[in-house]
Amino acid sequence: MSQPAPCVDAAVVVREMRHWVDHVVIGLNLCPFARAVQLRGQVHYAVSTATSAELALTDLRQSAVELLALDAPVRETTLLIFPYCMSDFLQFNAVRQRAEKLLRRLGLEDSLQLASFHPDYVFADAAADAASNYTNRAPYPVWHLLRQDSVERAVQAFGQTAQIYERNKRAMEQLGPDGWRQLAVRRSIPDLPAPGQLDLLRGKIRP
Repeated sequence: MSQPAPCVDAAVVVREMRHWVDHVVIGLNLCPFARAVQLRGQVHYAVSTATSAELALTDLRQSAVELLALDAPVRETTLLIFPYCMSDFLQFNAVRQRAEKLLRRLGLEDSLQLASFHPDYVFADAAADAASNYTNRAPYPVWHLLRQDSVERAVQAFGQTAQIYERNKRAMEQLGPDGWRQLAVRRSIPDLPAPGQLDLLRGKIRP
């Protein structure tokens, strides 16, 4: 990984991300195949110290190589977490497009998929305060590296991602602001609100 950055202890970042995975992703069944890999310890939480987009892409390259160098029973998937850069969602989205191009240049588009999560995530077809956005609102900016063959097996077992998205959207609408607060999703970076907290405080979250 890149050179150390100040602020939050990596162990704290991992603990807060694991809380989100356990209580949101698994607890709300947003990803039906997440529970098994989490329980088997096959999810690798990699805390990047990148402070720029360029360093983030360098860490992505390294994480992709490391993931494919291991067998799936050892490391099924990687959550690459960015506590120190890309806090702006529009910038994060732009860099994510560069990340996709990087994987193609490395010849990994048939081996890996890249999913993304962000504290201020907004789907292209959703309003900024729509409840559906909360399915992808993690404590920190995150790139999720998934093995392509594992994704294909999961689709066969659990259905197409579009079906999962619609089900998750309904789940978040039913959860509402009070339910989200009870999940206690937080991040330990001073002066930044927890994911979605601004919407909740302003009473803007809506279905």
